[in-house]
Amino acid sequence: MLLLMATGILSGMQGKRGITAWRWLFFIEGAITIVIGILAIWLFPDYDPNGVLAQARLSEDAAEADEDGANDSAFAGLIMALKDPKVPILAVMTCSQLLGLSFVNFFPTPPWILAAIICLLNAWHADKTGERFFHIAGWWWVVIVAYIIALSTMATAGRYVSMFLMASGYAGFALTLVWVSNAIPRPPAKTSCSNRIVNGFGNIGNLIGSFAWKVQWSPKYHQSMIIGIATLAFSSALAFVIRTMLIRANRKMDQQDMDALQNEGDAERVREAARLEGITVEEAIRRRRGFRYLY
Repeated sequence: MLLLMATGILSGMQGKRGITAWRWLFFIEGAITIVIGILAIWLFPDYDPNGVLAQARLSEDAAEADEDGANDSAFAGLIMALKDPKVPILAVMTCSQLLGLSFVNFFPTPPWILAAIICLLNAWHADKTGERFFHIAGWWWVVIVAYIIALSTMATAGRYVSMFLMASGYAGFALTLVWVSNAIPRPPAKTSCSNRIVNGFGNIGNLIGSFAWKVQWSPKYHQSMIIGIATLAFSSALAFVIRTMLIRANRKMDQQDMDALQNEGDAERVREAARLEGITVEEAIRRRRGFRYLY
C-alpha cells in the first residue's frame, strides 16, 4: 500500500506548491508514521498476557521469570539503566555502527534481497549457537572489506559486488537490540529502558550518516567510505568491550554457583521465579545454574 502511495506521490505531486515530489513523499508518509506512533501509546498494550511463547523465550534467556517490583517504575528502570556501564557502551556502539552503515540511505533494491536472506540465516544461527559477538561484529568486518574493494576500484562490476557485501552488514545490526536484552535481562523495567536508550541514541548515527555522503565527494566517495571503516572499527572495539564484560560476569557466576542458594534472599528469588513460570523449584534452580550471559 505504501509503495502504491509513494508511486502516486512521486508521479503526481512534482512541483505542487513549489515543493519537489520526493519532499512530499517524506512529508506525507512521515506524518502518517508520526500519527500511528502517537496512537500506539493508547492502542498497544504494555504487556501481552497471551504471549505465552514470547514469555517462555524471555524467561529462558534470562534464566528466571521476572516481574517488576513495587518500586520498579519506568523511572526506576531508567535510573538503573543509566547506572549500568553496558548501556552507554551499547548506545555509542549502535550510533557508531549506524553511521558506518549509512549507505542504506542511497542503495537500490537488489542488494537488499541478499541482505534479507543473510539476516534470517544469521539470526537463526545466532539463536542456535547462543553466540552474539561474531554474529554482529563479523558482518561489520564484511562491510569494511566491501569499503576497501570500493575504494580500490571504480569499475562498475567491482563496486556493484561491494554493494551486496555492504548491505549484508545489516545482519549484524538486526541482532544489536537482541544482544542488549541478553546483556541486561532483568528487571523488566531496566531491560525496557536500556533498549530504548540504545535504540534512541543509536539512531543519531542515521542522522549523522545523512551528511557523510556529500555530493562534493562523488563519484568516488572515498571520504565517506573511510568514515564508514573508522566507525565500524570503533563499533567492533566497543562490542569487544561488552563481550569481555559479559565473560567476566559469567566467570563471577561460576564462582558463586556453589553457595548462591545458601543466601535466603537468593532462595526466595528462585521460589518466586518458579511460581511465575509454573515450574518446580528444582527446575528453577537448574535454570538458574545454567544461565550465562550470551556473548
